[in-house]
Amino acid sequence: MLRDDDIVLVISNAPDLLLAKRMAHVLVEDGLAACVNLGAPILSIYRWEGEIEGADEIPMWIKTTAGRQQAVIQTLAKLHPYDVPEIIVVPVIGGSAPYLDWVRAQVNGAQ
Repeated sequence: MLRDDDIVLVISNAPDLLLAKRMAHVLVEDGLAACVNLGAPILSIYRWEGEIEGADEIPMWIKTTAGRQQAVIQTLAKLHPYDVPEIIVVPVIGGSAPYLDWVRAQVNGAQ
């Protein structure tokens, strides 16, 4: 079981860079995430309503705490235009202690 101050990585995407920037800004400004990385456009291939689809998307890696993950998920779902946006939470099992402490301080300090 994760503790509230454990670090998690939330993986999502956006249909374009402008929306990805907007979502990232809201998450950081509202103290829900310490940092959001936006990647280069990728091609996603998936099945939707019985059809194989393809779409260019902007990957998003969102660093936050387990205690804030539900708020991140709710915010992404609210801002995202997709009916079923990709939102996956991955526990962080290690890393640079100063960086992980910084993530905690950014998220906890904004509450």
